[in-house]
Amino acid sequence: MSEVKTIRVMIVDDHDMVRSGLAVFLDTCDDLELVAEASSGEEAVRLCAELRPDVILMDLIMPGELDGVATTRVIKQTFPETQIIALTSFKEKELVHEALQAGAIGYLLKNISIDELSTAVRNAHYGKSTLAPEATRALIEAATQPPALGHDLTERELEVLALMIEGLNNRQIADRLTISRSTVKNHVSNILSKLEANSRTEAATLAVQHRLVK
Repeated sequence: MSEVKTIRVMIVDDHDMVRSGLAVFLDTCDDLELVAEASSGEEAVRLCAELRPDVILMDLIMPGELDGVATTRVIKQTFPETQIIALTSFKEKELVHEALQAGAIGYLLKNISIDELSTAVRNAHYGKSTLAPEATRALIEAATQPPALGHDLTERELEVLALMIEGLNNRQIADRLTISRSTVKNHVSNILSKLEANSRTEAATLAVQHRLVK
């Protein structure tokens, strides 16, 4: 009979109680072995370099210079073979995107069951993603939302828009950017069209409201 391969796990969380609870859970699974605990991102990076765990359960909201997202990014860049599951109490869409973009293979909430978490750890070890329903919903919503206003403005159009906000007319904008008035006129026309604005004033107002320019 072949021996069951042990999956080496590290827990990263700044709360002692959370780490203790997860440690107890891991102890109940014959194929999961707790090899390290870290209370900060900096400690997690150091221990990962030393112990090379197979899977990391990563809290996302932690004090210090390296939060969970930043720690995930550093570890995945340095040790790409280590799989990371974001394990958090937060389900904000932005956090889901940031964690997955940083390299996390899973995103779970801390209220999941032991069976669900153990399955997610095994899946992660074999390169399979596991997402909490809330995380999946956040990704779907982001994919189906219309593009943000002004997403298609070019760099030059943004420069022109910024000067429009200052109240400059076409001649003044042309002088400031060292381009022809006809070119400025074309840029202004494109800006009004892309922002679906009826006037320069409306375009400037929309730009300020949506923070399209600095």
